[in-house]
Amino acid sequence: MPEQHYEPEPAVAGAGAGGGTIGLGVEEAGLPGKRPAGPDGPRPPDRPRSLWSDAWRDLRRDPVFLVSALVVLFLVLISLWPSAITSGSPLACDLSRAQEGSRAGHPFGFDGQGCDVYTRTVYGARTSVAVGVLATLGVTVLGGLLGALAGFFGGVWDAVLSRITDVFFAIPVVLGGLVLLSVITSDTVWPVIGFIVLLGWPQISRIARGSVITAKQNDYVQAARALGASPARLMLRHIAPNAVAPVIVVATIALGTYIALEATLSYLGVGLKPPSVSWGIDISAASPYVRNAPHALLWPSGALAVTVLAFIMLGDAVRDALDPKLR
Repeated sequence: MPEQHYEPEPAVAGAGAGGGTIGLGVEEAGLPGKRPAGPDGPRPPDRPRSLWSDAWRDLRRDPVFLVSALVVLFLVLISLWPSAITSGSPLACDLSRAQEGSRAGHPFGFDGQGCDVYTRTVYGARTSVAVGVLATLGVTVLGGLLGALAGFFGGVWDAVLSRITDVFFAIPVVLGGLVLLSVITSDTVWPVIGFIVLLGWPQISRIARGSVITAKQNDYVQAARALGASPARLMLRHIAPNAVAPVIVVATIALGTYIALEATLSYLGVGLKPPSVSWGIDISAASPYVRNAPHALLWPSGALAVTVLAFIMLGDAVRDALDPKLR
């Protein structure tokens, strides 16, 4: 008998309704990770997600962040342009109106010197925001730089810096302000800012040090080091972007604390001094006659409380968004 040869049939990719075959190409079948084509053509690939993009997405949905950010934005605006919401001068006083209550054109009444409480409260925001922002910048730059260097190089530098920070942590803040600022006669904000930076940098330094130590132990840093990356490149390109988040969180929360510290020092008479306008000065001046004119005390105190609370709430929202453990 003659031998019969059988040819293998072509593989069937899929069967149609009429029994035919349907060949699925690579483009039509789709590959894993490739977005299907839309009516207007292929869809663009998803953009890579990062810590900052995820944090911004969470912050936009957080009502605490939105409310506190609006309050902070309003404070910044009136600090830059106080004349936008008041036409008076904080130094224009009339003793004949001392301790008077609210009246037309003067919704907050007058203080013990006959000054408009509303105008002084508005202009006091400029001083508080300026001290808070400038002190926070100084503390963050100085403390962050020293802490990052100590965490990166370690050794003797780390040991010396740790002992120095322990010494500064042992100094009571209010007592240090009474001692240091009492010998300064300047009526500007710079002595107060310098004092806050002097005693505030150790906190940021420790946060930055710990964050850098954690970041430099990651595999991508070790790989870059093995490939011959210089210390400057390791710090700027690989460690700093991944270690700055905790520093930003602590600095944002500390900003509200610095505003309260400035008001406390001004209340005690060693911070800002007249004719400077400060909520602490107004609270101190209104305290003796709080029974006769409580409005002169309540309005600057309320403004101070709302400002400090807004910055603390803002810092808490940023912390929740930047901390992966809280997701």
